Amino acid sequence: MLRAGILRDRITIQRRLPGGGLGQPSNTWEDALPGPIWANIRFGSGSESIRAGQIASKAQASIRVRKRAGITAEMRAVCDGVIYAIKAVLPDHQHREYMDLVCEVTNG
Repeated sequence: MLRAGILRDRITIQRRLPGGGLGQPSNTWEDALPGPIWANIRFGSGSESIRAGQIASKAQASIRVRKRAGITAEMRAVCDGVIYAIKAVLPDHQHREYMDLVCEVTNG
């Protein structure tokens, strides 16, 4: 059983709006779920590189949320101004209580 005390972070799940020009994706996002949801954000690894003469950092994170339909790898999570690009959605096959969102945080 997933204890409520483990879910300490409040995140908002967002989806990209359609309508980019010339086949490009839109840069406009909207909330995909009503209100923020409780989550547990855990960081894995991080790296830095020099891109276009500036330092760019990238971190891997896993966000655990209670199981819910509709979250896909085309969405993103936002928590306290930090944007987490969802790369994969991993279900809990054993207990079917939660799902893990494999994310990437990029700065730069």
